[in-house]
Amino acid sequence: MSSKDFFKARTILAPTLDIVEEVNNHLMAIIPGGEKLYLSSNSICMDEGNMESQLDLYGLELLNSINYSGLSPHKLILKVGVLVILPRNIDQSSGLCNGTRLQVKKLENPVIECEVLTGNNVGHITLISRMNMVPTNETVPVRFQRRQFPIIVSFAMTINKSQEQTLSHIGLYLPRPVFTHGQLYVALSRVKSKRGLKVLLMNHVGMSANSTINVVYREVFEKIVF
Repeated sequence: MSSKDFFKARTILAPTLDIVEEVNNHLMAIIPGGEKLYLSSNSICMDEGNMESQLDLYGLELLNSINYSGLSPHKLILKVGVLVILPRNIDQSSGLCNGTRLQVKKLENPVIECEVLTGNNVGHITLISRMNMVPTNETVPVRFQRRQFPIIVSFAMTINKSQEQTLSHIGLYLPRPVFTHGQLYVALSRVKSKRGLKVLLMNHVGMSANSTINVVYREVFEKIVF
């Protein structure tokens, strides 16, 4: 936990957000030290064309439960030393961009002190404050605003979130197979060499031992001329 170099070039990848949360929660539980809970404040964006009737339809309990990759959770549980990632650009001039990895140093109420682990400002100490975030995910049925610290616990991350990152050590955790075109390729190509790759498969139904599927939509290649 005391070595920032240990975390900055390694991660665990998983195909879905629920598996990522499972891994992060497990690691959080075994990390020493007290935890601190930060709750978000959620409200419907009335200036975004939402009907007043949606106030009753989408209550606070439902808004609090909305969670997807790229949005800070309603219940953000942190400990000193925990690895986190920024889900969006905050200050590009300071290197605080979508995908930047940080390590928590201090937990206060108005701000969280973090050390930058990746990018051009490695070692820089930054203060992260709460900000308003309006989800742009098309699967969310209503436009709402979440006020929360723009960080996500990131010992593990989804395969899709890892795109454009290159790391020295990756653990690929597949309790169930990948499900979209190219997802397995993305996961395996995030690591610099095969020596830094470990894959854990969990009894995939219909698969022989130590094997998994590689999803490829052949329609993608129909119009390619070789």
